Amino acid sequence: MIQVIIRAIDILDYVASFNKKPVQLIHIAAHAGLSQPTAANIVKTLVEKNYLEQVSRKEGYCLGIAAYQLSRNNDYQNNLLTAAKEPMKEITSLLNETSILAVIKNYKRLILHQVECNQVLKVTAIPEANVYNAATSRLLMAYFDDKELDKLIKNVGLPSSTIWPEATTKGGLENALKKIREAEFVQLVSIHHTVGFAVPVFKNGVVIAALSIFVPQSRYTDAHKERISKLILTAAKKISAQLDT
Repeated sequence: MIQVIIRAIDILDYVASFNKKPVQLIHIAAHAGLSQPTAANIVKTLVEKNYLEQVSRKEGYCLGIAAYQLSRNNDYQNNLLTAAKEPMKEITSLLNETSILAVIKNYKRLILHQVECNQVLKVTAIPEANVYNAATSRLLMAYFDDKELDKLIKNVGLPSSTIWPEATTKGGLENALKKIREAEFVQLVSIHHTVGFAVPVFKNGVVIAALSIFVPQSRYTDAHKERISKLILTAAKKISAQLDT
């Protein structure tokens, strides 16, 4: 048997037993019979793969989205998903285009929920994406504070000129994010010939996720853009209103 895999599974089982309550590293290490540095290395890998997520340095760790997806458990951020499912189903039906709900975790764009259209030519978004190369994550970054943005840049660097030409310097990135924040809207044409639209989802005035519609570039028109813009804003407001109740 491979001991490190056994240790990792044991750590996941232990954290899961706390039912969403964060567990400190010192307790994880003690339970696994490991030194804190060894436990920290395993936990770091599990965080990077989204099986754990760090609530805070002081509070510790809880299960991440990958652990819930592996078990087909939809309990991750349950209130958000419950609020989002019907509006997303409705907007996908009205537009017959794919919709996604996304967050930023571990400096990547992660999809929490996706509703696919029934078009022959359709966009299916990958579960994880480069944080600079998705409409949803660009929108979410626009609401980062200075500390969060500095931490992201430290971990992933600045975008390349191929991905985001006007944001290759910190000043350029800050200016681009300011424009997004003021508009509360992103439209992004990707290198994969798709057009993504994203708007924020709020809970008590704080942005917690992004709602997006993807359209193949071959099907995109100005009239389509106008209709998408109107409907996606309406859907996001419906989700936010449910979260505020």
